[in-house]
Amino acid sequence: MRPRHFAEKRVAACTHRPVPHRTRSLQTCCQCTDSVDAGARPTRRLAPEAFILNNVRSESPAPARDCENSLLHPIISEELELLNRVSRLLERLTGPPTPSEAPIVEELERIRDQLVSGSDRKDVGALTQQWHRQSALLRQLRTSREAPTVDPLTPYFAHLRLLEDGHERDLCLGRATCIEGGVRIVDWRNAPISRIFYRYRQGEEYEENLAGRLRAGEVIARRTVQVHDGLLERVEAPEGFFTKDPDATSGWQHVQRERPKLSGGQATAVRAYAGDDGAERRLGTDLAGARRRIDKHLPEITSLIDPDQFELITRPSTGFLAIRGTAGSGKTTVALHRIAYLAFHDPGFDSAQTVFIVFSAALRNYVSHVLPALGVEHVRTLTYGEWAADQRRRHFPQLPVAVREDTPELTQRLKLHPALGRALQHQVARVSGPANGPQAVDDWVSVLTHSEILEQTFAEEAPGEVTNDEIRRFVESNRHAAEALDSHLAREPEAYAELDPEDDALLLRAWQLRVGALRSHAKRPLRFRHVAIDEVQDFSPIEIQVLIDCLDRNRSITLAGDTQQHVVTKSGFTSWSAFLGRLGVPGAEIETLRIAYRSSREIVDFSLSLLGDLREDDEPPITTRSGPPVELFRFTDRGACIAFLSDTLADLVKEEPMASVAVLTPSPAISERFYSGLRATDLAGIRRVVNQEFTFAPGIEVTEIEQVKGLEFDYVILVDVTHENFLDTPAARRLLHVGATRAVHQLWLTSVGTPSPLLRDLMAW
Repeated sequence: MRPRHFAEKRVAACTHRPVPHRTRSLQTCCQCTDSVDAGARPTRRLAPEAFILNNVRSESPAPARDCENSLLHPIISEELELLNRVSRLLERLTGPPTPSEAPIVEELERIRDQLVSGSDRKDVGALTQQWHRQSALLRQLRTSREAPTVDPLTPYFAHLRLLEDGHERDLCLGRATCIEGGVRIVDWRNAPISRIFYRYRQGEEYEENLAGRLRAGEVIARRTVQVHDGLLERVEAPEGFFTKDPDATSGWQHVQRERPKLSGGQATAVRAYAGDDGAERRLGTDLAGARRRIDKHLPEITSLIDPDQFELITRPSTGFLAIRGTAGSGKTTVALHRIAYLAFHDPGFDSAQTVFIVFSAALRNYVSHVLPALGVEHVRTLTYGEWAADQRRRHFPQLPVAVREDTPELTQRLKLHPALGRALQHQVARVSGPANGPQAVDDWVSVLTHSEILEQTFAEEAPGEVTNDEIRRFVESNRHAAEALDSHLAREPEAYAELDPEDDALLLRAWQLRVGALRSHAKRPLRFRHVAIDEVQDFSPIEIQVLIDCLDRNRSITLAGDTQQHVVTKSGFTSWSAFLGRLGVPGAEIETLRIAYRSSREIVDFSLSLLGDLREDDEPPITTRSGPPVELFRFTDRGACIAFLSDTLADLVKEEPMASVAVLTPSPAISERFYSGLRATDLAGIRRVVNQEFTFAPGIEVTEIEQVKGLEFDYVILVDVTHENFLDTPAARRLLHVGATRAVHQLWLTSVGTPSPLLRDLMAW
C-alpha cells in the first residue's frame, strides 16, 4: 500500500486525517469536502519569460483552512506548491494522440508515382518541392514521437529559482524537456540551460550565454528533490535535508545540513582499543538523515553532479579524455553520464558502437542500472575479459576454447607487459607473410617462444625489469603450451590445449598488426563511436591499445582511473604519463577530480596516510563531511574477535536493516574462517561472496579486499590487519587503501596479534 500523504497545510476547523486526492495535485480531507492545496505560499509576480513556471490561477483551488499541528517549513511549502502546479499543468497538456503518419505516407507515395511515371514533366519542380515538404513533415512527426516525454509521476529532480532583471524565475531539471503551456522542465543534458544548475550554488551570481543572449542574475534557490509516484518525498537544500516522516507533527523531518569544511580532519585518524576496551563500541551513524536504499547498486545521481564533473561530462565527443581522482570522487559517474550526454546530442552514441569497459564483473553489475536510468538503452557495459574473449573466439575460431585458471604469476606479468606489444610490432615488421588469421597466430607463437626476441625487446623497452633467467623460464613454459596447441590444431586424438586469459589481448593485437581492423559480426571493420574505460590503471597498455585501434576516426574515448588504487601490479601501468605515451598520446592533458564524496573526512585522511609516498598529490582531496573516527580493535585470538564482531553486527542489523556492511579480509582462507565463525553465531543476513557475486542488497558480506574494487558499502570492517598480512610494501599500502576507501560512513579495523607496521605511525603503542 502506498504511504498516506498528509495534508501539508493548517486547517483550523478541521482535525480529520487527510487522504490523497486522486489527481495527486490536490489533497482532500477524509470526512469533509474541502480541498487542500498542498502548501500554498503567497503568490509572487513572475515574468512570463523563458524558464518561468507560471501559476494557473484559474485552476487554483479555493483557499485552504489551516490544519492543527501541521506547520510546514517554507521550503516544503514552496516545493509542494511547485509540484502541484506542474502536475496540474502536465495533466492539462495530456491532449489527443499524435496524428497518424498514414496520410503523409500516402501523399508521398502519390508524389513518387507521379515522379516515376513522368506523365507531366512540366510539374516536376512543383512535385519535388511537395516531396521535400511532406518528407520534412514525416521526419518531424517521427522525431516528436521518439523524443522522451516528461513522466508526470517523476517529472523533475531539481529546482532552480533565478533572479534576473528584478524578476524571479523558476526552472526545473528532469530527464526530458517540456516547455509549453506554462511548464518549464528542461532535460539536464541541455548544456546551455543546465550549466546554471551545475556551475553555480545558491546565493551566487551567474553570467551565461543562453541561446545567443547573455543572461546574468543570481541563484535564489538551488534544490534537489525526490518525487515518486507523483508525491514529494525528499528535498535537499543548503538549509537542510527534508524527508517525509509520518511521526513528525508536520509530516516532515528536517535535518540541519553541516556546512562543508574544506580542511583536513581533526585529531587522530585511528583510535586503538586493546583487550575488552572496545566492548561498548558500536557501529552506526547516519550523518545526513537519509534513509537507506534497499538497492545497493550505483545510483543514478544526475542532480548531484558538481561543476567540475559537469565540465568533463560535456566535453566534445572527439579525442581523449583522461580523468584521475581519489576514491569516491565520481570518476565512474562522469564516464557514465558523459555517455548519456553524448547520446542525447547524437542518438548514434546509444548503440552497440559505444561500450563501457570495466575491470571486474562486480563493478559491471554495480553500474549496470545507471545507463538505462539515464535513458541509454543500447550501450553495453562489460568487462574487458568478456569483450576480448568474444572477439578472440570470432577472429580465431580454430583455437581452443578452454581457458587456463592457474596461470603462473610470471606468465601473467610478462604477457601483460608493454614490451610484448612492441615485440609483436617487431615480429610483424621483420617477417613477411599473408594478412590472415593463421599468420597472426604464427606471429604470436613466435614472440612467446623465442628468447632472443624477448631479451632484445625487454633490454630496449624495460632494462632491468625482467632477468634473462625469467625470460627463459617464460619461454620454456610457452613452448610446452605451443606443442599442445599444435596437437589441438592437428586434431590429434586426446589432444588438449588451453589459452591464458592474457592471450586474448595479444592475439587481437597480432591480428590488428598483421591483418588490420578487427571485424564485426557482419564481417565489416569493427569501429566504435565511443569507448569509456573505468579503473584504467589495472589494465595493460596492450589491452587498451586494442580498444583504441577499434575507434572510428574521431577517436572518442574516456579513460578514468586512480594510480593510488593500482592493485594489479603485473598490468604494466606505472604512471599516467608513461601509460599515455605508450598509447601514442604523450602530453595528453589529464583532468583531476579533487572532491572525495564517498567517505567521511576521517576515512579519507586515514586512507591517504596509508599510502605514504605513494600519494599522487601533495594537496589532500576536499571532503564534504565529518564522521566517526577510524578505529582499530586488537584481540589476542580470533575467537574473541569474532564474538565481538558478532555482537556488534547483530545490533547493527536490528537497528539499521537497510545498511550494507563489508567484512574484508586479506585472503580467501581468512574469509572462510571469519564467515564460518560469524555464521555459527546465527548472525542474520551474512553472506560469503566468491567470484564477485555480490547481491547489492542490505546485509553483511564477507570477502577479500580485491573483490570490492570500485564498490562502496555503508560500513566496512577490515579484519586481520596484521604484520603477517600487510607488510610495509607498495602493494600492501595500495591494497589497504582500496579496502579503507570502500566505506561511506564508518571504518573499523581488527588485529589478532601484532598490527601491521602500516599503522605504526598512526597510533600510540
